[in-house]
Amino acid sequence: MPETQFVIVTQAESGQKLLQFLERRLTGDVPRSAIQKWIRTGQVRVDKGRKKPFDRIEAGQTVRIPPYTPGESKTVSKAGNLVIAFEDDEVLAVAKPAGLAAHGGDGVEDSVTARLRAMFRDADFMPTLAHRLDRDTSGLLLAAKSYETLRELNDLFASGGVGKVYLAWVDGRWCEPDGTVLEDVMEKSGAPGRERVRTGSGKTALARVAGLSASKDRSLLAVRLLTGRTHQIRVQLASRGYPVIGDKKYGHSKSRTSMRLHCYAMRAGERTLSLKPAWSGGWEPDRESLEKALALLFD
Repeated sequence: MPETQFVIVTQAESGQKLLQFLERRLTGDVPRSAIQKWIRTGQVRVDKGRKKPFDRIEAGQTVRIPPYTPGESKTVSKAGNLVIAFEDDEVLAVAKPAGLAAHGGDGVEDSVTARLRAMFRDADFMPTLAHRLDRDTSGLLLAAKSYETLRELNDLFASGGVGKVYLAWVDGRWCEPDGTVLEDVMEKSGAPGRERVRTGSGKTALARVAGLSASKDRSLLAVRLLTGRTHQIRVQLASRGYPVIGDKKYGHSKSRTSMRLHCYAMRAGERTLSLKPAWSGGWEPDRESLEKALALLFD
């Protein structure tokens, strides 16, 4: 059984709610209900005083953590590392491959979050994802390296202050003019585990599309999201007869390839990042297409 611990709040952890701080520090060894009981009964102290679960803590404060018996910790992935496409003092950008979930869950042992936990197990603040990508979508995923940065990124995403451009191979020949704006209302419906997003009612979804290349039966598109709805690109394109190739949920493609949807470029604050997709076998975009897609980020 571990002894009572006295831990100093680091700058990276500053600003968190006490409950969040303890959950991150204990990495799943103690359930949330037990931590809340510790706080409620005064077993957790901050600078020798009692606090509530949602009181915020600051750098330099000392937090008392009572002795505990570790339970089964959260999954630490053994499947491999992650490619880090960009990193500075505040953020890192993960190159998420298609097929890897962003977050773990029931029956999901491997995920970007689990791999980050394994790679940064000794960090004061484990890099935390500020958004997500569908499991079968590849591309850039931003993670914050401190709680303050996480809050800043969350605010940017919530206010629409992050620009995102995706590359998508779709069935059919795209003949719409560059800059075409897709506008729909859409919402999720269906039984748990079988939900689908449908157009016709719900919240407004907006996206701007530019064609990059096209043949008789398929096209490469650049799509800039103007809103961030669940499965938005996949649903908006499929509803117009251009399903993303490899999309088993909304498409009708018989192709056995992985889904050809990739988060290619992002602009968050003063940072502009891009990541070429790891596509091969005739799927790779040429330099001119990549330049045109990146320009869409600034339209």
